[in-house]
Amino acid sequence: MPVGGLTTRGPRNLLRQIREAMAGASPAQDRLDTVVRIIAQSMVAEVCSIYLRRASGDLELFATQGLKPEAVHKTRLRPGEGLVGEVARSAAPISLSDAPSHPSFSYRPETGEDPYHAFLGAPLLRGGRAIGVLVVQNRSERRYDEEEVEDIQTIAMVLAETVASGELLGQEELRDIEVAPHRPERLKGQAFAEGLAYGHVVLHEAPVPPENLLAENQQVEEIRLREALIGLKANIDAMLEGGQGKLAGQSFEVLETYRMFADDRGWNRSLEEAVRTGLTAEAAVDRVRNEHRARFAKARDPYIKERLHDFEDLANRLLRVLAGDSPGERDLPPDSILVARNLGPADLLEYPRHKIRGLLLEEGSAASHAAIVARALQIPCVGRLMGLRDRLSEGDLVIVDGETGEAYLRPRPDMLSAVQSRMEVRSHRQAEFAKLRDTPAITADGQRITLHTNAGLAVDLENLDATGAEGIGLFRTEFQFMVSEELPRLDSQTALYKLVLDTAGTRPVTFRTLDIGGDKVLPYLETTEREENPALGRRAIRLGLDRPGLLRLQLRALLTAAAGRELRVMFPMIATVDEFRAARELVDVECAWAKRRGRELPALLRVGAMIECPSLLWHLDALLPLTDFVSIGTNDLFQYMFAADRTNPLVSDRYDPMSPPALRALAEIQRKCADTGTPVSVCGELAGRPLEAFALLTLGFTRLSAPAGGVGPVKRMILSADLAAARRGMANLLGSSSASIRGELETLARKLNVAI
Repeated sequence: MPVGGLTTRGPRNLLRQIREAMAGASPAQDRLDTVVRIIAQSMVAEVCSIYLRRASGDLELFATQGLKPEAVHKTRLRPGEGLVGEVARSAAPISLSDAPSHPSFSYRPETGEDPYHAFLGAPLLRGGRAIGVLVVQNRSERRYDEEEVEDIQTIAMVLAETVASGELLGQEELRDIEVAPHRPERLKGQAFAEGLAYGHVVLHEAPVPPENLLAENQQVEEIRLREALIGLKANIDAMLEGGQGKLAGQSFEVLETYRMFADDRGWNRSLEEAVRTGLTAEAAVDRVRNEHRARFAKARDPYIKERLHDFEDLANRLLRVLAGDSPGERDLPPDSILVARNLGPADLLEYPRHKIRGLLLEEGSAASHAAIVARALQIPCVGRLMGLRDRLSEGDLVIVDGETGEAYLRPRPDMLSAVQSRMEVRSHRQAEFAKLRDTPAITADGQRITLHTNAGLAVDLENLDATGAEGIGLFRTEFQFMVSEELPRLDSQTALYKLVLDTAGTRPVTFRTLDIGGDKVLPYLETTEREENPALGRRAIRLGLDRPGLLRLQLRALLTAAAGRELRVMFPMIATVDEFRAARELVDVECAWAKRRGRELPALLRVGAMIECPSLLWHLDALLPLTDFVSIGTNDLFQYMFAADRTNPLVSDRYDPMSPPALRALAEIQRKCADTGTPVSVCGELAGRPLEAFALLTLGFTRLSAPAGGVGPVKRMILSADLAAARRGMANLLGSSSASIRGELETLARKLNVAI
C-alpha cells in the first residue's frame, strides 16, 4: 500500500505545479481535474477531491481523482453532513485512519468511496469561513502525520484564494458559489450611525493576492517576517509614546496590550512555521489570521471574542508593515466605503476622514468603539451585517443606509438613483439646520427649550460649535476606560475632563460617571464569577460602589479638572435611594480630601442621578430632595420596563417608546420634578428624534440632550411647535389602550404643522 505524504517534502513544488495548471487555457473543469490529479500524485493519495460551497450552503463535489467521475457536480452534501460537512462546519482539518467508522461518516454510493479508509480533509478558508473542502483518501487504515496535515492546509489556503480570485474558475462557474458574488444584494443589519452614503469598497482587511502567496526564497521570507514584527512593535511603541491626540485624552492604553500580543510566543511561532511551509510572509500572516478567526469565532465568551479582535487588528497592522504603508497612506478612492468585520478603537481615525463616506461592519453594536467614533465624525454606519465580508470584493459599489439599517451591494442603477435623490433631500435639510445654529430654541408660542448634545470622545467636542448646542447634557466617561487594557491613571482622566471643560467654555457639561458592565466589559475589571445576566448584574453605579476606589479615583479627577469652575456629576443606573446616598457620600469624601490638601474645589458643584431603573418611579419623593438635578436615560428605562434587551434584534422591536405606559412613566417623572423644583432633562436617544422629542415637549420637558446629528432636526421641530395646543392633544392620547400611539402623534404633529 502506498504511504501518504508529499513526494518532495514541502508543498512549494506542488503549489508551483498547481499554479501552472491554473494558468492553462483549457476549460475550467479540465484545469480542476488536473489540480486534483497533481495533488493526489504528490501526496501519494489514491483519492483527492475538491468540494465547494454553494449559495444554499450545500457542499458540491467539483472535481475528484479516484472517486467515480460521474459523481462530480452530482454529489451534494447538506450543511454539516458527512465528514466533509464536519470539516466545513468546524473550519478545521480532520484526520482519520478509519473514516467509515466515524459517526459523522455519510455514505454516498454514487462516489464509489467504499474501499477507502484513511481520510484527511482541510477547509478552504477565506475570511475565516469555509468556502469549500479539500480531501485526500487512502485505502489503508493509516494516520496522516502532522507534516501531512500542515501540507494539506497550505494547499487548501492557496486553493481558497485562487478559487475566490477567479483564477481557477471563471465568473460563470462561480455564479452560485459564495466566494465571488457579483449580483445585487440587500443585507439587513442595524443602524449604528445615521446617514446615507454610497461609494466603492475599501477592505480594512486587505486580502493577500494569490500571486503573493508562494515564497521564492524561504530564508528571505523569514527575514522579512522577522523585520516586520520588529517594525510592528516599533510602530505600536511610537503610537504609545505620541498618543496622536485623536482619541479622548491619552486613551491609547489599548496599544500596550497589542504590544504584549505582538510578543506572544504562540502567535510568533505560528507565523514562523507557516513561512517554513513555503508561504510568503504575507500569506503566513493571512493563514494564521484565518485559523485564529475560525477557532475564536466559535467561542461564546465575550472576552475571548474581544481577544480575536485584538489579534485581527495585529494581523492587519503587520500586513501593512509588510506592504510598507498604513491606512492613511493607502491610495483610497475619494468615495470610500470602509468594510470590516469589526474595528479597533483607533482604526477608523487612522483613515483620511475626507475620503471615508460610510462604514459597514459584520459585527459590533451601537455602543461599540467604531459606532461611537462614526457618530462623532458623522459617518453613516450600519453593522450586524452577517456574511458581509465574504460577499464583497475591493472596489465593489455599495450603498450605506444608516436610516433603515441596510446595505445594498452592487446596487442596480435605479436603486442608486433613488439613494442619490434621498441624499439631495438630506443635503438641503442639513443646510437648513446649519442656518438655525445660532437661533435660540424657542417654540412658536414662546416657550424656551434648552437643547444640549451628548458626547464621549474628544472629536465630539468639535460638534459643539457646529450644532449650536447650549452645552453637553451627557458626557459618557466610559469610552476612555473601554479603549484601555488597564485602568486609566488619574492624570489621564484629569486631562480628558479638563479638555472637555476648556472646550465647552461657559457652557455647562454634565459628566456621567463610569457606566460599564453588561455588554461593556473591561478585561482589567473582570472577576472570576461569570454573571448569567450581566445586563441586570453588577454594572454602572453598582460596580462603582462595590469598588469605591475606582469611583473615588474618577471623582478626584473630575474635581481636579473643574477647579474654580462649575462641575456637574451624574450617577448612572441608580435603583435605590440608598445607592444615591452612598455615591454622594463619596463625593463629599473626595471634597474633604481635596480641602485638607489645600486644593481648589469647583466654584459650583451639582450632583445628579440618572433615572433609568423603573424602581425609582415609586420612590421619587425620597430621591428628588437629595439631588441637584436628574436626567432620564430612556434607552435603559424602557428596556427594563418592557423586559426586552434593546441590543437583541429578536426582542428589541417588541415595544415602542411611544406607547402609553412609557409616556405615562415619563409624564409622572416630569410632574414629580416640577412639584419639587428639580431640574430634569432627557438624554436618551428619544431626545434626538423629532417626533419623539415632540412627544417629550408635550409632556412638559424643557431640557433635552440629543446626539449631535439630532440637534438640528429637533431644533427645527421646536421652532415650529405650538406647545399649548400640542399638550392638549397629548392629554387625550395618554389614556389610549393601544400598544403605541405613534400614528396618532404623527397625525397631531401634522395637524399642528410641526416639522417632524
